[in-house]
Amino acid sequence: MAEDVISTTGIAGHGASRLPSVDVDSFNIELKDEDGFLGDRASRSAFRRILDSWRKPLRRNGEDPFGDEPSGEISKKTLDAVLVGDDVEASAIVHSAIEDFAQELAYVTRRFLKTKAWTNTERIVVGGGFRESRMGELAIARTDIILKAEDFKIDLVPIRFHPDDAGLIGTLHLAPSWIFEAHDSILAVDIGGTNIRCGVVATNWKKAKDLSKAAVWKSQFWRHADDEPTREGAVKRLVKMLKGLIGEAEAGGLKLAPFIGVSCPGVINEDGSIEKGAQNLPGNWESSKFNLPASLIEGIPEIGDHDTAVVMHNDGVAQGLAEAPFMQDVERWGVLTIGTGLGNARFTNRRNGKEMKREKNDRKTKKGKEGKD
Repeated sequence: MAEDVISTTGIAGHGASRLPSVDVDSFNIELKDEDGFLGDRASRSAFRRILDSWRKPLRRNGEDPFGDEPSGEISKKTLDAVLVGDDVEASAIVHSAIEDFAQELAYVTRRFLKTKAWTNTERIVVGGGFRESRMGELAIARTDIILKAEDFKIDLVPIRFHPDDAGLIGTLHLAPSWIFEAHDSILAVDIGGTNIRCGVVATNWKKAKDLSKAAVWKSQFWRHADDEPTREGAVKRLVKMLKGLIGEAEAGGLKLAPFIGVSCPGVINEDGSIEKGAQNLPGNWESSKFNLPASLIEGIPEIGDHDTAVVMHNDGVAQGLAEAPFMQDVERWGVLTIGTGLGNARFTNRRNGKEMKREKNDRKTKKGKEGKD
C-alpha cells in the first residue's frame, strides 16, 4: 500500500488521456511500412542521410563543397549559413536535402492523418530540435505546401517556443489550474535520450490564465549521454539539479508549487511506470521495479511546506501542450517532434465545439471586412 501511495499524486494520473485543457487522443504511435518504422524516415538522422546522399556524387569527383566532414557532424548553424552563403553549389545541396526530407515528412504525415486517432486533424505543430533551424523551418513550410497541393485541409506550423523550453512549459498543462492561484511557478523536467533538462517555469498566470505567457525562468542542462551513468546515478543527478533549482527559486522570491511536471520518452502507464519506448535512456527504465515519479518523491518529499506531487507524461505530449493556448481556434490538432526519432501526439480541445465554430466564423467575417477596407 505504501508503494501505491508514493507513486501516485492524487492530482492527475500519469500518462492521462484527459487533461485540464485537452483530451489526448493518442501519443507515441509507432507506424510501420515495408521499410520499417515510419518515424525513421522523418528524423534528424534521416535528414543527415539524405544530405549525405546528395554529397556522394560530388565526393566521388573530389568536388564536395563540404570536404571530408561527415554529414552527421556538420552543425545546424553551418548548414543555415550555407543556405544564404555565396557557395551556390553547397547551398543547392542543402536545398535538395530539404526538398527530399519534406517529401518524406509529407509521406509520414499522410500516414498519420489516415489513422483513426488522427481523423479530422486541422493543424499540426512541428517541434523537436530540427525545427530550431532555418533548414527545419523551410522543411516544415515545404511539407505544408506539398500537403495543401494534395488537397489536405491541414496546416503545418513550427512550434513557437524554443524546443528546449517547450518540453518544460508544456508540463504546466499537466497540473490542475487551482495550483496556479497560490503559486507562480513549478518545477519541470524534460528527459531525452541524450540530455536531461530541468527548470523553473514561471506561469505568469495573472497576465494570461491560459498560460500563453508562461516562460522558463531558469534551467539546468545535463548531457547524460557523455557520462553514461547508471539509472540510479541519473536519478540522483536529476534530484540534485532539482534541489538546486528549488534553492534558486526561493532566493529569487518565487512561490514555487509543490509540483513537478515530467516529460519522458515512451508509453507512460497510469502508475508512472514506462511500458515501452525508453530504450535510449541510461539503464533499464522499463523495469517493473523502477518508478521515476516515486523516486523523485523519495528524493524530494516536500517543496516548501507541502508534500511533493509528480505527474509524468510522454515527451511529445508535453511539447505539444506548450502550444495548447494558441490552438483554440481549432478543435483537433496534433504535434510531431523531429529529433532522435519522430514523436507524435493528437489532441482534442476540451471546449464547446459550437463555441469554436462561432469564433472561426467571426474571424472569417472580420478578415472579409478588413479585405474590403
